[in-house]
Amino acid sequence: MESATKKYTSALRENVHLWIKKIKEIDILVGIPCYNCEDTISYVVSTSAEGLKKYYADKKVAVFVSDGGSLDDTREKAYDAPIPEGVERRVTIYRGVPGKGTAFRSIFEVAKLLKADATVVVDADLRSITPEWIKLLANPIINKQAGYVSPLYLRHKHDGTITNHIVYPMTRALYGYKVRQPIGGDFGVCGDLAAYYVKEDVWETDVARFGIDIWMTTTALNEGFKVVQTHLGTKIHNAKDPALDLGPMFRQVVSTLFYLMGKYENHWKKLKESTPLDTIGAPQEVSKIEPVSVNYTKLMAEFSEGFEQFDPLYEQILDAENFNQLYEIMRAFRKTGEIQFPADLWARILYDFAFTYFKWQRNRRRLVDTLTPLYFGRTAAYCREVMEKDSLEAEEVIELQAEEFERQKTYLLQKFQK
Repeated sequence: MESATKKYTSALRENVHLWIKKIKEIDILVGIPCYNCEDTISYVVSTSAEGLKKYYADKKVAVFVSDGGSLDDTREKAYDAPIPEGVERRVTIYRGVPGKGTAFRSIFEVAKLLKADATVVVDADLRSITPEWIKLLANPIINKQAGYVSPLYLRHKHDGTITNHIVYPMTRALYGYKVRQPIGGDFGVCGDLAAYYVKEDVWETDVARFGIDIWMTTTALNEGFKVVQTHLGTKIHNAKDPALDLGPMFRQVVSTLFYLMGKYENHWKKLKESTPLDTIGAPQEVSKIEPVSVNYTKLMAEFSEGFEQFDPLYEQILDAENFNQLYEIMRAFRKTGEIQFPADLWARILYDFAFTYFKWQRNRRRLVDTLTPLYFGRTAAYCREVMEKDSLEAEEVIELQAEEFERQKTYLLQKFQK
């Protein structure tokens, strides 16, 4: 993992330390990482505080907003959002590498210093959060049922493409648990896990940008903390078109995923199959899912142009049979304008890239960048496959793909044995 030049021993400014000294300890902390979220932050702050007051009136609670230096009125609106009496609030600009991970670092530092029993973190762009979300994410921690609570919600079939096509199936196949939203953005952690995160030496790397969610989930799975899922219903937020907005996030998430494979190599090599996680609560009533637009033409253009640019590298990185299949896919696309990209081939291609990441001592970011066009191609093929399906039917396609990743894990293990 590549690191920045400037290092900070803490993500917290002195005024936050003074606030911590004033309130001394709390039972439950809600952390909200944010950047330029003026349209939604007030609602998220108020709703989180309502949840704390409604379900934990007998406990000492606080809302902590960790801002990345927003250029709009995010911080002002976070301060002005109405909250119930008895709920502490602090809004601050964090210090360190710009990115969501550093915002999390400051939240975990506050949780550690205030000796919080449970910390809940929610995204600042949520429009579907309810007060119940705070209870659903905190209760498993408070009741000693878990050390880490992952969200379980229904999303639009085009939302979360990096999760659906890379992070979920690989995490499931590698670490043996069917954690459906390993980079969901909304979660709960116990005090010991928050303290563990703070002491890890990752805060000047890509983890501190967008790799934080998969790092936290994978760490919890491999470091002895019980992970559970909790039903939250539908997630409605400011979703992004995978063809237009996910480039830097893709690089940082996938780089972190591959890096963690090296860290926990001895663990995942021993696991042969996956098991379901304990799931808290009943499925929530599903509200109307907002559509997420996808620029299919742009996806295909990125796939085609990327293949043409990186063709020689693909021939080096991929197993010969996988490269030949990929080449035939591209030939067929250029003839028909349509794409077929089977899940088993996609799994083996990701495993080829993961294996090369281990061996490649050159610029690993460059390696991950060359994977991006293939991700666009697989996403385009999926969008075509689920065109006439609703989000629940599309979820079945995602599950079948995840099962294929498990079946192809033997292929990955054989590469390492050679």
